[in-house]
Amino acid sequence: MKELWTLYIIFAKIGVCTFGGGLTMLPLLEAELINRKNWVTEAELMDYYAIGQCTPGIIAVNVSTFVGHKRKGIAGGIAATFGMVTPSLIIIVIIASFISSFAENPLVQSAFSAVRVAVAVLILNTVIKMWQGSIKNKMGIILAALSMTISFALGISPIAIVLTGGALGLLLPRSKKEVDEK
Repeated sequence: MKELWTLYIIFAKIGVCTFGGGLTMLPLLEAELINRKNWVTEAELMDYYAIGQCTPGIIAVNVSTFVGHKRKGIAGGIAATFGMVTPSLIIIVIIASFISSFAENPLVQSAFSAVRVAVAVLILNTVIKMWQGSIKNKMGIILAALSMTISFALGISPIAIVLTGGALGLLLPRSKKEVDEK
């Protein structure tokens, strides 16, 4: 029971500090789950992010569910998930009750502008870390360039790109070194 409570608290702390969505939380997840708690490896966290992108729902919630499940099974997944969503639920309810009265305030709009810039930087940080952890050879560079081109130029659904990437990962030969590292 103590570890379930710990899962709830850890993810509630992460949830209360996460602005801008799941992609901005990678530094917090790394610090807490890899460096402090040693619950997951960097490769596992990147895998959870990738799976979280491919499954329905919010990345942050999906990752918390995966980590909680790894630690304590279904009960751990539930505890971590509730921990992640509790702060957001409380904050959203509070904001919703006041938003119409202050949304047009110039100071609030200025603050939201600054927050958007900070969130963009956090997302860029996540992209760079995911790039470094995921693209390790020429084939990875080719797949990344092809995915970006298809996404930007053709506007193809991210779901199709992710599923195609997964299929190519299964079909393309991998080096013995990569297999040994897994």
